[in-house]
Amino acid sequence: MKRYVIYLVKILVFMLLLFTTMRIVFIMNYWHLVSVDKVPFLEIIRGFFKALPLDIASACYIMPFPALVMFILTCFNKNTSYRWVRWYFYAIIAAYVLAVMGEIGIYGEWGTKLSAKALAYLENPSEVINTASTQQTVLLISLWACFTVLFGWWYVKWIEPSNGKFVRETAHPLMYGAVFVLSFGLMFLGMRGGFNEIPISTSSGYFSNYKIVNIMTVNPAYNLLENLSNDRKVKENAHFNYMNFETAERITKETHQIECDSTVNILKTENPNVLIVLLESWSADLIESLGGDPSITPNFHEMEKDGLLFTNFYASANRSQQAIASIIGGLPGLPVTTITNHQEKYYAIPSIVKSLDSLGYYSSFYFGGELNYGNILSYLRYNEFNRIVEGKDVNEHFHKGKLGIQDTDMLPWAARDINSQPEPFFTTIFTLSTHSPYDYPKIFEELEWPELEKVFVNSAKYTDIALKLFMDRAKQQPWYDNTLFLFMADHSHPSYKNHPMESFEYHKIPLLIYGKPLQDSLRGTTFDKICGNTDIPATLLAQLGVKHEEFIWSKNIFNTCYKPFAFFELYSGLGWKTDEGEYVISGNNVLKNTFPEDKSDSLTRQGKAYMQYHFDLFNRY
Repeated sequence: MKRYVIYLVKILVFMLLLFTTMRIVFIMNYWHLVSVDKVPFLEIIRGFFKALPLDIASACYIMPFPALVMFILTCFNKNTSYRWVRWYFYAIIAAYVLAVMGEIGIYGEWGTKLSAKALAYLENPSEVINTASTQQTVLLISLWACFTVLFGWWYVKWIEPSNGKFVRETAHPLMYGAVFVLSFGLMFLGMRGGFNEIPISTSSGYFSNYKIVNIMTVNPAYNLLENLSNDRKVKENAHFNYMNFETAERITKETHQIECDSTVNILKTENPNVLIVLLESWSADLIESLGGDPSITPNFHEMEKDGLLFTNFYASANRSQQAIASIIGGLPGLPVTTITNHQEKYYAIPSIVKSLDSLGYYSSFYFGGELNYGNILSYLRYNEFNRIVEGKDVNEHFHKGKLGIQDTDMLPWAARDINSQPEPFFTTIFTLSTHSPYDYPKIFEELEWPELEKVFVNSAKYTDIALKLFMDRAKQQPWYDNTLFLFMADHSHPSYKNHPMESFEYHKIPLLIYGKPLQDSLRGTTFDKICGNTDIPATLLAQLGVKHEEFIWSKNIFNTCYKPFAFFELYSGLGWKTDEGEYVISGNNVLKNTFPEDKSDSLTRQGKAYMQYHFDLFNRY
């Protein structure tokens, strides 16, 4: 079995060298952009090391077929020809080099990695050829041919067994079984990126503040296959054909039209710091003032006395990455997929981070776990946060759960760490402990009364304690007096009240605006109009005097003329809520319709138009 193990190691090294070589070719082709952006050379070197997890995962997807073939031949045959397997590697090499050449070709024009959208243009090859210069076309084809032949030759010379044959080795049968299980177990481990709770994704390659370094780092084959998978999921599962695109566009724009632009100023401080505490999975049922039991989040309730509580605030989706896109880009939840899984579409979504940059705001994001989940990290990197802190970046001896540093450690630590950043700042701290597996420290007397979701309810009680520790620490910091806090959930969660997901009761979440910059007259009051997390960017920017027209899905809710409505997506449907009532549809099944009969047709058409225009526009990006 020694030859078998050596063969697998050689394949792994060979593929890593192929990936590294083509990465060098890519970055050399765009070295002029490296110079213009003044990218430090050490940052590029870091990119090669940061690329290893995805490169290893990519290689591990390639290895099982030859590994299985060789294992079978080694076990049962003597002097069996293996030469035909070289054609498998010829195809792999040719396809990979072609993907890199394609990425080189489109990056200069689009500034993105190779994607399903780019491949769609191959339906008209003449258009692709005509839009590329002859010099570039010849260069890329020549490079593809040269590197394909070079690495094909190298495979035959270095990896393929001499004479193209394997000779069976004598070994105990148990040894064969052990080697088989171990080798394929390691390959599976490599595919998922190790033992981490969250499997690897393209987000792991987005580590730098320099866009071209991130593009270089992410393995193009892995990225393309992930992108194709997401694109296929969208095309196969999401169909919203309520009306034509133009009609949906017209109705949606009419829905967003306002008769005046009269914004109520809720701030008494100009350009305050903005700190969002994003509460993982908090449903409205956890909050006493929103209909919840008072024993769950008493510290949150105490803060309400000095804050502005929103009583009709809704999440547009039920995933964290969707919520983050809503808060940063004002984008409603998408059915089937999320914007974070489509790096080629990031350019089309506005960014509150970039808007605040015009006022000199420093931006940061804190999370005690890993942001690979849902490609959140790549989305944050694209939006040019000045600082992103994950659990692995915190050099403290904190006890960690399966997902990362627990909230009672992470939140107070972040409150102190914020001192290192300049003011004004736009900072988000994302909590963790109310996400399964709920392995929070048992530092309090747990609630026994919930018949449903007992562990989730107690995890919220734990995070409520963490909020108290966080605010106690924050009040001691020099930035506290000039900071506006937004305590809000990313999305909801099944609660002890057992609301169905296809309901606005389920999607209702808390939002509390708090802090000394808040007008005194608003402290201890409520905002009762219908709104949602997609409205955060336009509302904040309006308060800070920044234009927000590009946030077409986001409403300035403190504009006295805004039209109250809320939306959430279902996998194959939607929810639509106005002051007149609610409408929920899944597929062709109307689950709820409380609109007045004389307004039902027009109001349900609003919701359908909103969903269709949103989804069709996303597909056109």
